[in-house]
Amino acid sequence: MTPSPTLEICVDDAAGLAAAIAGGADRIELCSALALGGLTPTPGLMALAAKAPIPVYAMIRPRPGDFVFSPDDVATMETDIDTARSAGLAGVVLGATRPDGSLDIATLEGLTARAAGLGLTLHRAFDLAPDFPAAIDTAIALGFERILTSGGAPRAIDGLDALRAMIAHAAGRIAIMPGSGVAADNARSFLALGATELHASAGRALEIPAGRAADLGYVAPGMKRTDADLVAALKRAMTAA
Repeated sequence: MTPSPTLEICVDDAAGLAAAIAGGADRIELCSALALGGLTPTPGLMALAAKAPIPVYAMIRPRPGDFVFSPDDVATMETDIDTARSAGLAGVVLGATRPDGSLDIATLEGLTARAAGLGLTLHRAFDLAPDFPAAIDTAIALGFERILTSGGAPRAIDGLDALRAMIAHAAGRIAIMPGSGVAADNARSFLALGATELHASAGRALEIPAGRAADLGYVAPGMKRTDADLVAALKRAMTAA
C-alpha cells in the first residue's frame, strides 16, 4: 500500500504550532520571523515544540538576507544546532551557498557533521543553485533527507517543470518537497509529479486591532498565523489526491 503523502507546516509561534498539530500536520518546520523567510527559533519555542506529538525540525538560519555565511554566522549556526538537539527536536533545516548560488559544500559539510544523528532538510537556498541536478547530487552526498524547493520560482506552482525534472533526477534517492504557495487548491498538481511531501505555511491574515501597539509599529498589516482549518483542508486535498 502506498503511504500517504507527508504534510509539513512551517510555524513561528506557539499558536501556529498548536494550529498545525490540530489541523493534522505530519511534521513541523519551526522558525521565527516567517515574514523574513524564517529564522532560527528561540530556545524557548524549541523546548515547547519538543513536546509535540509529531516530528519537529528547527530552521537554522541566523539572519535574514542571503545564504553566504561568515565564520561568525557559521559559529552561531553550530551552537543553534546544539540547542535544537538539546531541546529534543527531530532535526534541523539548513542551507548555505557561495556567492554564485552554488551550494557551499565546505560549510554544509561542517554543519551536517555538527548535526549528526538529527534529521536534515536542505532549505530553499537550493533554489539559487545554477545547476539543480548537481545540487541534488551534492545534497544526497551530504546526507540530507529532503530538499525544500519551489523549483527556482517565486511560487512552486510556477516551477512545475523544474520540480518534475528534479523528482526524476532524484529518483527516490532524496525527497523533493515542493513549497511556497502550496495550498489545498493546488496540492494535486505537485503530487501528480511524484512528490511525496509538501510544505506550506497555511497562514491566514491576522486582523490587526487599532491601538498603541499598532501605532508604535509593534504590529503591522499583512501579519499571518497558521490556521488549523487551512491545514486540515490541505491535508484532505492531499489524501484525496
